[in-house]
Amino acid sequence: MAVSNALTISPRTLRSDLYSYSNQDNTKTPLVISVLASLIDRTLTRNQRISRRASPASSPSGRSSKTQIFDCREIPDMTIQSYLERIFRYTKAGPSVYVVAYVYIDRFCQLNPGFRISLANVHRLLITTIMIASKYVEDLNYRNSYFAKVGGLETDDLNKLELEFLFLMGFKLHVNVSVFESYCCHLEREVSFGGGYQIEKALRCAEEIKSRQMIVQDPKHDHQFARVLL
Repeated sequence: MAVSNALTISPRTLRSDLYSYSNQDNTKTPLVISVLASLIDRTLTRNQRISRRASPASSPSGRSSKTQIFDCREIPDMTIQSYLERIFRYTKAGPSVYVVAYVYIDRFCQLNPGFRISLANVHRLLITTIMIASKYVEDLNYRNSYFAKVGGLETDDLNKLELEFLFLMGFKLHVNVSVFESYCCHLEREVSFGGGYQIEKALRCAEEIKSRQMIVQDPKHDHQFARVLL
Protein backbone atom coordinates (compact mmCIF):
# COMPACT_ATOMS: atom_id res chain seq x y z
CA MET A 1 0.00 0.00 0.00
CA ALA A 2 2.77 2.41 0.89
CA VAL A 3 4.49 1.79 -2.44
CA SER A 4 1.39 2.52 -4.49
CA ASN A 5 0.76 5.69 -2.51
CA ALA A 6 4.30 6.88 -3.10
CA LEU A 7 4.12 6.25 -6.86
CA THR A 8 1.17 8.62 -7.21
CA ILE A 9 3.30 11.51 -5.93
CA SER A 10 5.16 13.48 -8.56
CA PRO A 11 8.65 14.84 -7.82
CA ARG A 12 7.35 18.35 -8.38
CA THR A 13 4.58 17.86 -5.85
CA LEU A 14 6.96 16.35 -3.32
CA ARG A 15 9.39 19.22 -3.77
CA SER A 16 6.62 21.78 -3.37
CA ASP A 17 5.45 20.08 -0.19
CA LEU A 18 8.97 20.17 1.25
CA TYR A 19 9.28 23.87 0.44
CA SER A 20 5.88 25.17 1.40
CA TYR A 21 4.91 23.06 4.41
CA SER A 22 3.75 25.35 7.17
CA ASN A 23 3.41 24.64 10.86
CA GLN A 24 0.43 26.95 10.80
CA ASP A 25 -1.48 24.45 8.64
CA ASN A 26 -0.09 21.10 9.68
CA THR A 27 -3.20 18.95 9.52
CA LYS A 28 -2.17 17.43 6.17
CA THR A 29 0.28 14.54 6.37
CA PRO A 30 3.54 15.48 4.60
CA LEU A 31 4.07 13.63 1.32
CA VAL A 32 7.57 12.65 2.38
CA ILE A 33 6.05 10.16 4.82
CA SER A 34 4.62 8.03 1.99
CA VAL A 35 7.90 8.19 0.10
CA LEU A 36 9.95 7.25 3.16
CA ALA A 37 7.55 4.40 3.95
CA SER A 38 8.00 3.11 0.40
CA LEU A 39 11.79 3.20 0.70
CA ILE A 40 11.77 1.38 4.02
CA ASP A 41 9.29 -1.25 2.79
CA ARG A 42 11.58 -1.90 -0.17
CA THR A 43 14.59 -2.21 2.15
CA LEU A 44 12.69 -4.65 4.37
CA THR A 45 11.79 -6.81 1.37
CA ARG A 46 15.40 -6.85 0.16
CA ASN A 47 16.77 -7.69 3.61
CA GLN A 48 14.24 -10.51 4.01
CA ARG A 49 15.47 -12.04 0.75
CA ILE A 50 19.08 -11.74 1.93
CA SER A 51 18.23 -13.35 5.28
CA ARG A 52 16.49 -16.29 3.57
CA ARG A 53 19.52 -16.90 1.36
CA ALA A 54 22.01 -16.63 4.23
CA SER A 55 22.89 -19.73 6.21
CA PRO A 56 21.90 -19.74 9.92
CA ALA A 57 25.55 -19.87 10.93
CA SER A 58 26.55 -16.84 8.90
CA SER A 59 23.55 -14.55 9.45
CA PRO A 60 24.52 -13.09 12.86
CA SER A 61 28.16 -12.56 11.91
CA GLY A 62 29.39 -9.00 12.10
CA ARG A 63 26.34 -7.78 13.97
CA SER A 64 27.05 -5.91 17.16
CA SER A 65 25.11 -7.12 20.16
CA LYS A 66 24.48 -3.47 20.99
CA THR A 67 22.21 -3.02 17.95
CA GLN A 68 19.96 -5.80 19.24
CA ILE A 69 18.48 -3.26 21.65
CA PHE A 70 16.27 -2.16 18.73
CA ASP A 71 14.65 -5.59 18.39
CA CYS A 72 11.04 -5.73 19.56
CA ARG A 73 9.78 -8.48 21.83
CA GLU A 74 6.97 -9.02 19.33
CA ILE A 75 6.71 -7.71 15.79
CA PRO A 76 4.09 -4.89 15.82
CA ASP A 77 1.00 -5.42 13.67
CA MET A 78 1.33 -1.97 12.13
CA THR A 79 2.61 -1.00 8.69
CA ILE A 80 5.45 1.48 8.29
CA GLN A 81 3.05 3.92 6.63
CA SER A 82 0.58 3.70 9.52
CA TYR A 83 3.32 4.04 12.12
CA LEU A 84 4.80 7.15 10.46
CA GLU A 85 1.32 8.66 10.11
CA ARG A 86 0.70 8.00 13.80
CA ILE A 87 3.95 9.77 14.74
CA PHE A 88 2.98 12.75 12.62
CA ARG A 89 -0.58 12.84 13.95
CA TYR A 90 0.60 13.26 17.54
CA THR A 91 3.85 15.22 17.07
CA LYS A 92 3.20 17.30 13.90
CA ALA A 93 6.90 17.03 13.02
CA GLY A 94 7.56 18.82 9.71
CA PRO A 95 8.91 17.18 6.51
CA SER A 96 12.52 18.16 7.23
CA VAL A 97 12.45 16.04 10.40
CA TYR A 98 11.70 12.90 8.36
CA VAL A 99 14.42 13.72 5.83
CA VAL A 100 16.99 14.13 8.63
CA ALA A 101 15.74 10.90 10.27
CA TYR A 102 16.30 9.20 6.91
CA VAL A 103 19.87 10.56 6.88
CA TYR A 104 20.42 9.19 10.38
CA ILE A 105 19.11 5.73 9.47
CA ASP A 106 21.39 5.58 6.44
CA ARG A 107 24.41 6.67 8.50
CA PHE A 108 23.55 4.19 11.23
CA CYS A 109 23.50 1.31 8.74
CA GLN A 110 26.82 2.43 7.24
CA LEU A 111 28.51 2.76 10.63
CA ASN A 112 27.13 -0.61 11.78
CA PRO A 113 27.53 -2.87 8.73
CA GLY A 114 26.31 -5.96 10.56
CA PHE A 115 22.95 -4.30 11.24
CA ARG A 116 20.03 -4.85 8.89
CA ILE A 117 16.65 -3.16 9.08
CA SER A 118 14.00 -5.79 9.78
CA LEU A 119 10.40 -6.08 10.90
CA ALA A 120 11.72 -6.68 14.40
CA ASN A 121 13.68 -3.44 14.70
CA VAL A 122 12.30 -0.94 12.19
CA HIS A 123 9.60 0.60 14.41
CA ARG A 124 11.93 1.26 17.35
CA LEU A 125 14.58 2.60 14.96
CA LEU A 126 12.06 4.99 13.40
CA ILE A 127 10.72 6.49 16.63
CA THR A 128 14.28 6.91 17.92
CA THR A 129 15.62 8.63 14.80
CA ILE A 130 12.54 10.83 14.37
CA MET A 131 12.75 11.97 17.98
CA ILE A 132 16.46 12.79 17.66
CA ALA A 133 15.91 14.49 14.30
CA SER A 134 13.10 16.55 15.81
CA LYS A 135 15.44 17.72 18.56
CA TYR A 136 18.00 18.63 15.91
CA VAL A 137 15.64 20.44 13.54
CA GLU A 138 12.84 21.94 15.61
CA ASP A 139 13.04 24.84 18.05
CA LEU A 140 10.47 23.34 20.42
CA ASN A 141 10.08 19.67 21.23
CA TYR A 142 8.06 17.22 23.22
CA ARG A 143 9.80 15.36 26.01
CA ASN A 144 11.03 11.79 25.59
CA SER A 145 8.10 10.55 27.67
CA TYR A 146 5.68 11.94 25.09
CA PHE A 147 7.55 10.44 22.13
CA ALA A 148 7.63 7.14 24.01
CA LYS A 149 3.85 7.17 24.41
CA VAL A 150 3.42 8.00 20.72
CA GLY A 151 5.81 5.24 19.69
CA GLY A 152 4.38 2.60 22.00
CA LEU A 153 7.39 2.30 24.32
CA GLU A 154 8.14 2.84 27.95
CA THR A 155 10.06 6.07 28.62
CA ASP A 156 13.04 4.19 30.04
CA ASP A 157 13.22 2.04 26.91
CA LEU A 158 13.24 5.05 24.60
CA ASN A 159 15.86 6.78 26.75
CA LYS A 160 18.10 3.72 26.40
CA LEU A 161 17.48 3.55 22.64
CA GLU A 162 18.38 7.20 22.22
CA LEU A 163 21.60 6.88 24.23
CA GLU A 164 22.69 3.69 22.46
CA PHE A 165 21.90 5.18 19.07
CA LEU A 166 23.97 8.29 19.79
CA PHE A 167 27.00 6.23 20.82
CA LEU A 168 26.66 3.83 17.89
CA MET A 169 26.52 6.90 15.63
CA GLY A 170 29.57 8.43 17.27
CA PHE A 171 27.34 11.48 17.88
CA LYS A 172 27.61 12.33 14.15
CA LEU A 173 24.31 14.17 13.92
CA HIS A 174 25.22 17.25 11.90
CA VAL A 175 23.43 17.48 8.55
CA ASN A 176 24.61 20.32 6.34
CA VAL A 177 22.64 21.86 3.47
CA SER A 178 24.33 19.87 0.69
CA VAL A 179 23.73 16.56 2.47
CA PHE A 180 20.12 17.50 3.16
CA GLU A 181 19.60 18.39 -0.50
CA SER A 182 21.21 15.17 -1.73
CA TYR A 183 18.83 13.09 0.37
CA CYS A 184 15.89 15.13 -0.87
CA CYS A 185 17.05 14.35 -4.40
CA HIS A 186 17.10 10.67 -3.55
CA LEU A 187 13.55 10.90 -2.24
CA GLU A 188 12.53 12.66 -5.44
CA ARG A 189 14.09 9.90 -7.53
CA GLU A 190 11.99 7.46 -5.54
CA VAL A 191 8.88 8.95 -7.15
CA SER A 192 10.39 9.63 -10.56
CA PHE A 193 11.06 7.06 -13.24
CA GLY A 194 12.95 9.70 -15.19
CA GLY A 195 16.04 9.96 -13.02
CA GLY A 196 15.00 12.60 -10.54
CA TYR A 197 14.87 16.37 -10.41
CA GLN A 198 17.28 18.99 -9.15
CA ILE A 199 16.62 20.27 -5.65
CA GLU A 200 16.76 24.04 -5.80
CA LYS A 201 18.57 26.31 -3.35
CA ALA A 202 15.16 27.45 -2.17
CA LEU A 203 15.33 24.76 0.49
CA ARG A 204 16.22 27.37 3.07
CA CYS A 205 14.74 25.26 5.85
CA ALA A 206 17.89 23.16 5.66
CA GLU A 207 19.98 26.16 6.66
CA GLU A 208 17.92 26.52 9.80
CA ILE A 209 18.68 23.02 11.06
CA LYS A 210 20.04 23.56 14.54
CA SER A 211 22.25 21.58 16.85
CA ARG A 212 20.72 23.32 19.86
CA GLN A 213 17.07 23.35 20.74
CA MET A 214 14.75 24.24 23.56
CA ILE A 215 12.93 21.36 25.20
CA VAL A 216 9.52 22.12 26.60
CA GLN A 217 7.43 20.17 29.07
CA ASP A 218 4.57 18.05 27.87
CA PRO A 219 1.49 20.17 27.24
CA LYS A 220 -1.88 19.02 28.51
CA HIS A 221 -3.15 16.94 25.63
CA ASP A 222 -6.52 15.32 25.14
CA HIS A 223 -5.10 12.81 22.66
CA GLN A 224 -6.34 9.28 23.18
CA PHE A 225 -3.41 7.04 22.25
CA ALA A 226 -4.11 3.68 20.72
CA ARG A 227 -2.03 1.10 22.55
CA VAL A 228 1.10 0.14 20.62
CA LEU A 229 3.63 -2.15 22.26
CA LEU A 230 7.18 -2.30 20.96
